[in-house]
Amino acid sequence: MTHTRQMVFATLGMSSEEEALYRALVEFPSATAAALSVALDLPVVEVERLLVSLSGQGLVARTGNAEARFVASSPAIALGPLVRQRREDLRRAELELAALTERFWVSSSDRTAGDLVEVVTGVELIAKRFAQLQRSAQKEVSALVTARVDAVARRDNPDEDEGVQRGVHYKVVIERAIFEQQGAAADMAGAVHAGEDVRVVEKVPIKLLIADQHMGMVPMDSAGQAPAALLVHRSGLLDALLALFDAVWQRARPLHVEASGLTEKGPAELLAELDKQILNLLLAGLTDTSISTQLGLSMRTVQRRVREMMDLAGVHTRLQLGWHAAHSGWA
Repeated sequence: MTHTRQMVFATLGMSSEEEALYRALVEFPSATAAALSVALDLPVVEVERLLVSLSGQGLVARTGNAEARFVASSPAIALGPLVRQRREDLRRAELELAALTERFWVSSSDRTAGDLVEVVTGVELIAKRFAQLQRSAQKEVSALVTARVDAVARRDNPDEDEGVQRGVHYKVVIERAIFEQQGAAADMAGAVHAGEDVRVVEKVPIKLLIADQHMGMVPMDSAGQAPAALLVHRSGLLDALLALFDAVWQRARPLHVEASGLTEKGPAELLAELDKQILNLLLAGLTDTSISTQLGLSMRTVQRRVREMMDLAGVHTRLQLGWHAAHSGWA
């Protein structure tokens, strides 16, 4: 039946009942209130009320026949202007959002120490701010996930999937005890399939979520009281949390989905033979030019693969890559 379809015009000010009636009327050249009542399984008096409402919105018109029959107005004519108006409203809202965001960061330098940290209490409010933080992310979300669930479990976190679909890069470190939970392996496999970078360590020090390196959220030890969390704005404290995440990320083992199921590999296992050759020559002191000549590669290929190894190691300089390779058995 027509009224079982997903309702999408609520943003245009239509109720679900009005939309169902309009959709039903679009299917017929014309129809009486009685026929619409049968099609929608609604009382005739309710259908008549909805017809009056839709007529007032210019979406329905009464025919000139003696019998009371109704026709739907053209969707392009009746709904088109509303869609364009909502699109313009959203455009203005985006511009205002950008202006407010810019002002927010400009004024952040004037905040006192107390303003840089917000205390959020209660499961409902924590979940709401947790969702807002992910929805605000444009580029990257970094997360440390413990086996203990204080307020929001991943299965109850649709904003994570929505963020991945928007192109947000999720870097997630979970602790091994999570796999003891029912369905956790399938859950993690789904996250990896969706495009998240997921790693595992024996123990995660704290639960943590950081969006775009601008704001983070970390739970407080409630000690038997109501759950509480800290929202940390850009500050030295947030820099410390970012450094903590990077340290945990570097020693974590990446998760991969293979034919045999979910597996984990040490970074050294992910290096291709060519990468190991490049790394050994790099550690021997050869320049990129010499490496490309010796291995018959282009300069761009050598530089790209070195960058990929740095990303895999979680380091930012070649000196750090050399140190990491020496201490991790890469070379």
